[in-house]
Amino acid sequence: MLIGYHASHEQFAPSDLLDFVQEAEACGFQAIMTSDHIAPWSLRQGNSGNNWAWLGAAMAKTSLPIGSLAIPGGWRYHPVVLAHLIATLAQMFPQRLRWIALGSGEALNEHVVGGGWPEKGERNKRLLEGADIIRALLNGDEVTGAASHFDVDQAKLWSLPEKLPLLFGAALTGETAEWTGSWADGLVTVRKPAQELRTIVERFRAGGGNGKPLALQLQVSWAATKEDARLAAWDQWRNAAAPPASLSNLRLPQDFDAATSDVKPEAIDDVIPLITDGEELLGLISEAASCGFEEVFIHNVSRDQSGFLRFMGRAVIPFLA
Repeated sequence: MLIGYHASHEQFAPSDLLDFVQEAEACGFQAIMTSDHIAPWSLRQGNSGNNWAWLGAAMAKTSLPIGSLAIPGGWRYHPVVLAHLIATLAQMFPQRLRWIALGSGEALNEHVVGGGWPEKGERNKRLLEGADIIRALLNGDEVTGAASHFDVDQAKLWSLPEKLPLLFGAALTGETAEWTGSWADGLVTVRKPAQELRTIVERFRAGGGNGKPLALQLQVSWAATKEDARLAAWDQWRNAAAPPASLSNLRLPQDFDAATSDVKPEAIDDVIPLITDGEELLGLISEAASCGFEEVFIHNVSRDQSGFLRFMGRAVIPFLA
């Protein structure tokens, strides 16, 4: 089991995240995962640095392998531009860019360039077309053609890495996971109750993902007491209690704040585990392993990242073996 640290651009300034990933390596984490946002989920989070600019600094300041989310649907990033970013990072830091998880995106991040926001079916088509272009370019091919959503004219990447990162798919539902299994090199999803996770894994494998790697973003809220952990999650990650469709279709942080304004602190218990001791988190990691996940990236949604990292180095990571 590979245990990684999730760096949340939505919650922290890029310079602070750079400090946190260095602390994470010192505490014994084995990898890093990052988000790719231009806006936070809530006004209370208040950040969103550029992931691709930050990745270069993070890879220079640590020695850990990194996985990143990316949206190839052609809003903020045309797939040719995204492939260029991926190839350059992978060439500069050999075998460090472990995987890129491609997703269909959220209006929160992609509406800003004025390209509209289509339904899920069209977003999936754009995702797959973008993934095909990225894969071809990373393989060294010259790409020309007019796909349904992208025009590409003699695109070619001239600085390629010796080892390519894997192109994972990001999926939140069984239906998307099954479709993802047909084209992706692996799967990334977020923590849900164990039976729901098993269903997502089973459908990914049934769709063509059998034998492919599985990664989990495990969201928790750590604090000294359950009440502190509950209030921290309610303040910072209340969006987890929003209806699933809202996560893709709401456009502004204040829209998410309005949609979750009636959520009470106690409702957080149903969507984010509250962690106060190492045994609780070790149990969640064991649960993830039992569902088939080989990589778990822990995202502590509370503001106290340094305290959490020390907790992991003291009460969790030494006991993983």
